[in-house]
Amino acid sequence: MHDWTPDLSTSARPRYLALSDRIASDVQAGRLVAGDRLPAQRLLAARLGIDFTTVARGYGEAQKRGLVEARQGQGTFVLPTQRTAARSDVTTLSRAHADDTDLSMNLPPEPHNPELIERMRAGWDAIGQDILPMLRYRSFGGGTRDKEAALHWLARRGLVPAIEQVYVTPGAHAALLGILSALTKPGDVLLSENLTYPGVRAVAALVGVDLHGLPMDHEGIDPEAFADACARFSPKALYLNPTLQNPTNLTISLARRQQIVEIARRFDVAIIEDDAYGFIAQGTPPTIASLAPDLTWYVASLAKCIGAGLRTAYVVVPEKRSTWGFASAVRSATVIASPITLALATRWIEDGTADAILRAVRVETEERQKLAHRILADQRLEGDPDSFNIWLSLPAGWTRSAFVGHMRSTGVGIVPSDAFTVSGTPPEAVRICLGGPAPRSTVERALECAAHALEAMPATVTSFL
Repeated sequence: MHDWTPDLSTSARPRYLALSDRIASDVQAGRLVAGDRLPAQRLLAARLGIDFTTVARGYGEAQKRGLVEARQGQGTFVLPTQRTAARSDVTTLSRAHADDTDLSMNLPPEPHNPELIERMRAGWDAIGQDILPMLRYRSFGGGTRDKEAALHWLARRGLVPAIEQVYVTPGAHAALLGILSALTKPGDVLLSENLTYPGVRAVAALVGVDLHGLPMDHEGIDPEAFADACARFSPKALYLNPTLQNPTNLTISLARRQQIVEIARRFDVAIIEDDAYGFIAQGTPPTIASLAPDLTWYVASLAKCIGAGLRTAYVVVPEKRSTWGFASAVRSATVIASPITLALATRWIEDGTADAILRAVRVETEERQKLAHRILADQRLEGDPDSFNIWLSLPAGWTRSAFVGHMRSTGVGIVPSDAFTVSGTPPEAVRICLGGPAPRSTVERALECAAHALEAMPATVTSFL
């Protein structure tokens, strides 16, 4: 129904809501019926004399209400009025509670295959058969079965530590808190990439450590700058996210990793390797922990490859290094990892469900990256087929604050470079995440809004309300 032209002039509500309301009323009146294709967004925007982004947001609101469905490469179609009742309870629940335009959190796309979801549920049902022991305290750092599952999982990254070197913590933040508590005291220096994970900035501030950012190129931190900082500041440790680095998506090459290890040995600096995305990435260089097991504290969270709600991370502590301070700090802050979520993680690793989730995440992530590179083909962005986000350098005329504010006005949350910058002036860039609970059609619509805005100067972008 390409000729459908709603009258928005009688509504006092914001135009995107007026558009969604008109879709609803026309469906109720029978002027729009199931299967009708709504006009293309740009066509309707031109016909109504409003901004493309307003139409996109109106269609998005209608989709949230269950009125329409965006189909990849086909358009937006009216749904049967009872379609939501036919959805599975899993899909209905997740979409009802998800903010599907929040692209600020770097999360894996959620599985949508019914067979995989049923397999995940089966694991949940299985651990519930022995529920009472999971209401009790467990051994700190995980039991033998949990550590054996961890060893099986870590072997994917070429790591074969002794079981005594493996600790299970309730997420990467707890692990970083324990590591920094073991390695540093207030006033000590911690080095990192100058654009780095905001979580480590927060933990460093909590323990009173002075975080110092190192300049980066396309391969990671600059080795000469690292050596110079070691000589000048006598740092206690270097924090790195070397594979699919958050937020830039770069992966440090093997040669650069070897250079970093050599410098760290020369100055006796511990390395903290946050391998959050290493299990998603394929064909990457060896972990730093496998190159220098005696120097490296290795952290592998399940948040970025399985699901953040598991709150489970595996830590491999270095050889010949006391771990009393680490264990004491983690135990004081968290006592133990939740036995319930830990039992689920262990079960999924043992029965192969974790592998199935990992495969599904990779497939969907690659498709979303293709979307981003197609829609933003004329922009300067850094991405990777296995990454959950893109790093977008803004064209002249846009500042990061103006662009983030503009996207927020369309209902899309993204993150400016300020959140990642350790020192100096943040670049005019933003991180746009592609995963989480948002369906692919929502991500596509958000990227189209971004592309439309980037084609115009900020002053020419009209009001969206």
